[in-house]
Amino acid sequence: MVLEKLGESIKGTFDKIAKAVFVDEKLINELVKDIQRALLQSDVNVKLVFDLTKSIKEKAMAEKDLPGISKKEHLVKIVYDELVKFLGEEPAKIEVKKKPYKIMLVGLFGNGKTTTAGKLAKYFMKRGHKVALVGLDVWRPAAYEQLFQVGKSINAAVFGNPKQKDPLKILKEFDSELKKFDVIIYDTAGRDALSDDLIKELNKIGKAVNADERMLVIGADVGQGAEKQAQAFHDACGVNGVIITKLDGTAKGGGALAACSVTGAKVKFIGVGEKVDDFEMFDPKRFVGRIIGMGDLETLLEKVKEAIPEEKAEDLSKKMLRGEFNLVDLYDQLQAMGKMGPLSKVVELIPGFSQIKMPKEALQVQEGKLKKWKFIMDSCTQYELENPEEITGTRIERIAKGSGMPASEVRDLLKQYKQSKKMVKMMKGGNMDKMMKRMGAKMPRM
Repeated sequence: MVLEKLGESIKGTFDKIAKAVFVDEKLINELVKDIQRALLQSDVNVKLVFDLTKSIKEKAMAEKDLPGISKKEHLVKIVYDELVKFLGEEPAKIEVKKKPYKIMLVGLFGNGKTTTAGKLAKYFMKRGHKVALVGLDVWRPAAYEQLFQVGKSINAAVFGNPKQKDPLKILKEFDSELKKFDVIIYDTAGRDALSDDLIKELNKIGKAVNADERMLVIGADVGQGAEKQAQAFHDACGVNGVIITKLDGTAKGGGALAACSVTGAKVKFIGVGEKVDDFEMFDPKRFVGRIIGMGDLETLLEKVKEAIPEEKAEDLSKKMLRGEFNLVDLYDQLQAMGKMGPLSKVVELIPGFSQIKMPKEALQVQEGKLKKWKFIMDSCTQYELENPEEITGTRIERIAKGSGMPASEVRDLLKQYKQSKKMVKMMKGGNMDKMMKRMGAKMPRM
């Protein structure tokens, strides 16, 4: 999970509010200290932490209760609102209003510029845009080859010339071809530090490209140092946006996010994993909601839309309304879940899921089972997939042998199918409240 330790600490703070008998100054002081500790452990700048918690305390002490919500809920809302404001408040959306829309990526060595170029390309391709990647790093050995492989993995066009050592000549060489694309992403060279040579090169490329977006790619492991880097690149070549990578693997991510939020260049995207789809637009409201356990329903729905074609989703909805459900449908769901990413990342988007407190190990076991069940269903006949009730005795043994899985795994899949079918019937009956209660889930209130 992104910023897992910070999220757990903030959720612990909210649990303290829920268990408190009274909301008084003593409780507010305890919460402020808890939040300060959590943010400082995430490498957030000390001054920023104290400014934030001072604002939380002042509002908690001064604001009158809002009609319709309790004092506890009001306190939670204040903390949530201030954290959102702290991280930039509103998302810095990118809209492709002209074509070609040009995005220039800059940054130092080791922050993942080339990988990010591929992720950004995939992001726009999913939204129906024709995207080209252009390699302008003429210094790093095999830079073009790496970009070419990244582009090949997502079926994106890649332009560059590994024999040419002048990035401006590369731009001129492919100028006419690039005009055919909706979005062009330029991958530039980096250095170990922001030097005069790099600034001169980026300025030359910047003038030649005339980019609509000049984005700094920076690793979350930089922590508080992100502020200096963002400001330096912003001053040197007019960076107007930041992409933070490696946000899933470091405790310093909180420092990088907070540091960039106080510069003129807002965080526009975040990398939350190694896969090409582990990339998303940065929305402070969604992000805070996720780390404190409120989930992120909008991102979840976006992932579902990307994973399941609209016609198939409509067909499955109609089947569910009729109370119909077989292994073919379960197979489609498992395939869709696979496209949405690791189960551990998907469930953190579900509102209220954190209240179930499912251990990580259980999620990892379940993720392993999903892969096994797909192998099993690949060994079933079409008749068996459409009529799972007929899978007994000798059929179970044959399927187990064909899939290379023990018979117990086949029975486990059939058990899961029966449970899923029961849920479908409950949905058909419109008894969603009853279903939610059985799952132990409850939507959190703000």
